[in-house]
Amino acid sequence: MALAGIRVIELAGLAPSPLCGMILADFGAKVVRIDRTRAFTADVLGRGKRSVALNIKKPEGAEVLKQLCNRSDVLIEPFRRGLLSKFGRKGENPYAPLNVVADFAGGGLMCAMGIILALYERIKSGKGQVIDANMVEGAAYCSSWLWKSQQLSLWNRERGENLLDTGAPFYETYKTSDGKYMAVGALEPQFYDKLIEGLGLDSTKLPSQMSQSDWPELKRIFTEAFAAKRQEQWTKIFDKTDACVTPVLSFQEAFNHPHNQKRGSFITDVEGQISPRPAPVLSRTPAIISLERDPAVGEHTQLVLTEYDFTKEQINKLQSAGIIECNGPKSHL
Repeated sequence: MALAGIRVIELAGLAPSPLCGMILADFGAKVVRIDRTRAFTADVLGRGKRSVALNIKKPEGAEVLKQLCNRSDVLIEPFRRGLLSKFGRKGENPYAPLNVVADFAGGGLMCAMGIILALYERIKSGKGQVIDANMVEGAAYCSSWLWKSQQLSLWNRERGENLLDTGAPFYETYKTSDGKYMAVGALEPQFYDKLIEGLGLDSTKLPSQMSQSDWPELKRIFTEAFAAKRQEQWTKIFDKTDACVTPVLSFQEAFNHPHNQKRGSFITDVEGQISPRPAPVLSRTPAIISLERDPAVGEHTQLVLTEYDFTKEQINKLQSAGIIECNGPKSHL
């Protein structure tokens, strides 16, 4: 795999750092998660990792961590000290787009990219470096297009009144008669024409597509049209057309979709948990995903320390002093 032979130490945290560690593990790195002793983990991104329970607040524990780091290539440290104004409909409070933009895109993903860049540069220089993956700055960098497109008349109106923020009736979601939704992204004229055709509307009786003053009325017309049929009916109407109209699927529906099934876009682990497969797909050194359950806190403490040349006596001494915990897998009965 692409990162085979790379050793990673990940200090347990939430959201950004676990995703970063999972990405590295998916592509072949050996990732050890350092958990707190006597702790419960809420991390659901532990795929392919091993867990060492270590009290790094004590000098002896900090020394163990240093020894692990000395034999590793990467340390992921999550402790920490956006874009919100652009998210939300007209007349409503700004809303957070879950934690995808800051935590995962601006944080975890950008951190993983920084690590890969540093590892590649190390091949040439033989030197390591610190990657400062700040979530706020990472999210801002991911939004470069928003910043640099402000002069293109795309974002010059109030929130919820612009082309791509639910202001335009042809870039929206609409409720169907069965309470489900269809997503519309018919920006280009040729796509817009297919949208109007699929909805069974007469284009000669409608306002111009780009007449912003008529967008509220056009949105009302589209709302009524979509509400007249079930999602399944609209899906059949727009399937294999260039209208850019698609059903809004639940996670289970996305998993069962024929296209995703054919590509193997999702994986199922031994506990029946479904998640997306790693992306991008590499042709020669693809990710080899672990389908095992996530590690229990301290499940691999003894094994990992042994691999890092700690003696049995040292391990027993650390355990007796409460510096480490050696726990077995938890039962899920």
